[in-house]
Amino acid sequence: MKITHLLGIGGALALTVSACTTNPITGRSSLQLANNSEIMTMSAQEYRSTLGKSKVVTGTADAKRVVSVGSRIKSAAERYYQSIGRSADIANYSWEFNLIQSNELNAWCMPGGKVAVYTGILPVTKNENGLAVVMGHEVSHALAGHGNERISQAMVAQYGGAILGGSISNAQWAGVFEKVYPIGSQVALLKYGRGQESEADKMGLYLMGMAGYDPREAIPFWSRMEGASKGARQPEFLSTHPNPETRISDINKDLPKALEYYKAAGGRI
Repeated sequence: MKITHLLGIGGALALTVSACTTNPITGRSSLQLANNSEIMTMSAQEYRSTLGKSKVVTGTADAKRVVSVGSRIKSAAERYYQSIGRSADIANYSWEFNLIQSNELNAWCMPGGKVAVYTGILPVTKNENGLAVVMGHEVSHALAGHGNERISQAMVAQYGGAILGGSISNAQWAGVFEKVYPIGSQVALLKYGRGQESEADKMGLYLMGMAGYDPREAIPFWSRMEGASKGARQPEFLSTHPNPETRISDINKDLPKALEYYKAAGGRI
């Protein structure tokens, strides 16, 4: 699909000329109308605000592990995108990995590569492989442009064909953006649909394999995660995710390919 009309939100947010994007790892196509540069700018501002209001853990073994695992997954993604001639897709990402002191079982990645892991999820990850499951999944949301897709879905749902006609006012566009990306809210920025969560599972599984982490650890991690959430309020990390049976079934389907990436990265099968 091609969009030829360009419209800004107060001079900030614009439609891109190419509206359909294909994920080079999963092959899934999605509608992405918004300007990635502006989304990344606003996400970086929100990330800085969130860190400023949080207790960021630095210098500990756990904090160093978050940076190490995140960096390996990021590097694996960059190598893959370079190998298929799509380095430009992620050239403007500004990666950052931080550990936040919180009892929440949560982690997230904003568009542009701004990652936060909460200390509350570390007992469930247990080790580097478990942490790689989490971080591979969250990094995949950013790489797949799920934030842009959410904005685009909201645009189409609210205004339909008026988008193509260019008859949407700046105030209307701004309203859509603020609903999907409510500035000042940590987690509201990061809610995705189940289809996007399933794609992040698959893509994350492949990325952790590419980075040399054993993708077979995904199944025991998600089992531990489900067990940790029973009898308590469901963690934000699981709120829109596929049910456990579906998730495990999908992971088993994707494991053979993930193990190929793992073996190519030097892992033992």
